[in-house]
Amino acid sequence: MSIALPIGGPLTATPSGSALLPSSGLAAESASGGFGDVLKNAVSQVSNLEGSAQQQVTTLLQGGNADMSKVMISVEKADVAFQLMMQVRNKVVSAYQDIEKMQF
Repeated sequence: MSIALPIGGPLTATPSGSALLPSSGLAAESASGGFGDVLKNAVSQVSNLEGSAQQQVTTLLQGGNADMSKVMISVEKADVAFQLMMQVRNKVVSAYQDIEKMQF
């Protein structure tokens, strides 16, 4: 049984150039580090997006020099990245449960 997760694809084609996964080559990274490292990297990047969005919102609320549209885009990027991370987590948990139910 093989499970294919949509890790590549649309994530590397974001207009701003920032993606959840580096565009330097997922195959090279997974060959050296493994699936756990890829997931750790994705979680770290989601955390960075969330921190950036939080910082921009704080700057905007304190009356700083922040563009409202850029703040909203940053918040939406963090939200979409988090939702994607949760969907990947759900797929991994579901695959684990399917494997757990198998009888050998």
